[in-house]
Amino acid sequence: MAIKTSPSAIWKASVWGTSAPGLKQAILHHLHFTLAKDEHSATRRDYYEALVHALRDRLIQNWLHTQQRYYDAGVKRVYYLSAEFLIGRLLDSTLINLDLHDACRQALQELGQELEPIIELEWDAGLGTGGLGRLAACFLDSMATLGLPAYGYGIRYEFGIFYQKIVNGYQVETADNWLRFGNPWEMPRPEDLFTVQLGGRIQERRDAGGRQCFDWVDTETVMAMAYDLPIPGYGNGVVNTFRVWGAKASREFDLAHFNQGDYIRAVEEKNRTENISRVLYPRDDLSGGRELRLRQEYFLVSASLQDIVRRYRKTHAGFECFPDKVAIQLNDTHPVLAIPELMRLLLDEARLGWEQAWGVCQRTFGYTNHTVLPEALELWPVDLLACVLPRHLQIIYEINRRFLGDVAAQFPGDPKRLRRLSLIEEDGVKSVRMAHLALVGSHAVNGVSALHTNLLRREVFRDFHALFPERFTNKTNGITPRLWLKKANPALASLITRWIGPGWVRDLDQLRLLEPHADNAGFRAEWRQVKHQNKIRLAEFLRTHHGIEVEVESLFDVQVKRIHEYKRQLLNLLHVVALYQRLQAGRTAGFVSRTCLFAGKAAPGYAAAKLIVKLITAVGEVVNRDPGTNRLLQVHFLPNYSVSLGQQVIPAADLSEQISTAGTEASGTGNMKLALNGALTIGTLDGANVEIREAVGPENFFLFGLRAEEIRELRRQGYDPWRYYDNLLELRQAFAAIREGRFSPEDPALFRALLDELLLGGDPFMLMADFASYLECQERVNALYRDPEAWTRRSILNVARMGYFSSDRTIREYATDVWEVKP
Repeated sequence: MAIKTSPSAIWKASVWGTSAPGLKQAILHHLHFTLAKDEHSATRRDYYEALVHALRDRLIQNWLHTQQRYYDAGVKRVYYLSAEFLIGRLLDSTLINLDLHDACRQALQELGQELEPIIELEWDAGLGTGGLGRLAACFLDSMATLGLPAYGYGIRYEFGIFYQKIVNGYQVETADNWLRFGNPWEMPRPEDLFTVQLGGRIQERRDAGGRQCFDWVDTETVMAMAYDLPIPGYGNGVVNTFRVWGAKASREFDLAHFNQGDYIRAVEEKNRTENISRVLYPRDDLSGGRELRLRQEYFLVSASLQDIVRRYRKTHAGFECFPDKVAIQLNDTHPVLAIPELMRLLLDEARLGWEQAWGVCQRTFGYTNHTVLPEALELWPVDLLACVLPRHLQIIYEINRRFLGDVAAQFPGDPKRLRRLSLIEEDGVKSVRMAHLALVGSHAVNGVSALHTNLLRREVFRDFHALFPERFTNKTNGITPRLWLKKANPALASLITRWIGPGWVRDLDQLRLLEPHADNAGFRAEWRQVKHQNKIRLAEFLRTHHGIEVEVESLFDVQVKRIHEYKRQLLNLLHVVALYQRLQAGRTAGFVSRTCLFAGKAAPGYAAAKLIVKLITAVGEVVNRDPGTNRLLQVHFLPNYSVSLGQQVIPAADLSEQISTAGTEASGTGNMKLALNGALTIGTLDGANVEIREAVGPENFFLFGLRAEEIRELRRQGYDPWRYYDNLLELRQAFAAIREGRFSPEDPALFRALLDELLLGGDPFMLMADFASYLECQERVNALYRDPEAWTRRSILNVARMGYFSSDRTIREYATDVWEVKP
């Protein structure tokens, strides 16, 4: 169509119009003036970019106004530092929070385009990989929706973690080139460019007043450039800032090398420097990858703290008020180098004394722990820190010296306690314990579920809890209902709104109003129809994108999460093998047709997890090709799990597999997303499962397995996995099928290492001990699923009682108890 509207009229509409005609004119404006396209040359991607620019225009006015209000009010601000932010597609969340879905759809239709295919063009941002990053993204949404003066800080990873492909059943990692077409949401800020120092040496001297000074000299320098993304709140006009850092070389090009004909060395330094923000979580089982990971973590905290201090110094001369105006939350141990970095800035640049600097530091930081697994509590070798961050190592040693002095005074004659509490790990490779540094350098420490926090207090950080009991608090994780119900499941969201009104989007506790309707046969029928339509939608997606055919009348049994031994995908798979063997034996009476869906990424250096992926695909290949059973049982692994894939799978799920070993999962948020979308949970008393079961009612949760305290006692007595193996025929038969090559005839020994870990390696995650209970629990699942009315009633009650698990509630608790900030 011809562009006939005057440029000034289009511009006015693009800035102020929120109606379909205004959006239409704004899209045309950006096609013409931003992208230099007309109706003859514009592609669907051009329409996507024009739409994003039109929405950005509507955000900018409120964005500027929000930031100015923060300055004018002199508010205390929250800075959320995280290595990951799994934000998904910003177009999705922006349309939801601005309530512009319908207007955008109409505007695009009048231009000959459809909204859904345009949304599909946006790649999931490669800024995170799992629950840690998704939680951070939910928190950004909630902080904006609650009107809190907050900023997110992360790294602008050029290639994300990796794009997962399945080739011959194996996970293959390829580059996640999510920025190949650029990112129209981001605002490059070349004026906000900070120097990050690395390496070098420390030069000691005395200043004119005789004070000892430490100069960090002969360093390598990396430039951190800011890119800002707008984060709108839901329907409140607030737009917060999510700032990510890209690494830039201080010297783009070495002309001397170029003129000498050495063209590779001319750009070598630029490439090496900019590797810092290339990939999320480089492999740390290799020395080069480990150093790059350390450089990444420091790059994030150095640039962020310089920016935070710059913003604070706009209105304050000294640092006495810093903790009253700045709250920094450390999302796990990855950003904990912020503690010695702030000390360095205060000591070496602001020239504060140690006691004053340390007081400012402790009052500023809060630390969220996300794991009880020892291997996930970061340790940085002292030799590596001395090479990359020599001044920070000095500061860490001094923190440790003073801290242990205080401990010795409180507990005299207890060297074992000092060794346990020290920030330095002396056994094996001498290393800095980053979690210990966080515990000492923060005024508040929290776990992310009630069980997890109790484990931190009683076991993982018992000695620290004895010293600082007031610092420990619980903040059970939550999810944003805007993305994980209103956007992910529009049919269910519409049904809920029709029956109880729209207030639940802001106040998830209002879902309680659904409870009386669980006994309404008409409402249950509508609920079942929504689930059925979601399963049809997923089936069509799988057929179109993966060539997979599934039975929509079957029970959709879903386990979507990072592949890890403690999450026990292998336990699920052993059950699948047992089901397959029952069908092969003709035991079909009462069998509930089941489609088992797995998805998740294994860390590139985690051999066992990658072998589990291969086993899932191998079992699926056999089961799905068996004409005698594949109408009753199917197994599929969905590659490259992401936020957008989760939005397809989760609304269709009937059964949510939350089966980690009790006492290993900190919280989990996938359990919350699936329950909020009407899936019933089969799970252990682990992480937030405990609180979900309490909330929805024990009768609406399929519980199995040992409790955390029972596992501790069993290990104390001497756990013997052979005892369980010898006593359960179906377990032995499943093992035999895998061990004898039923699923890997070309290499019968392929999966024996996984089985040997269970029988000969001590079964560290108690699969054998929980298998019989898991099988019995799955029979209860089958029995209930055969009664659609009873299943639907429990599904409704699950959703109705999930209000506590909103990230809005979690953020309110942080704001009140940790950050002391108000909207």
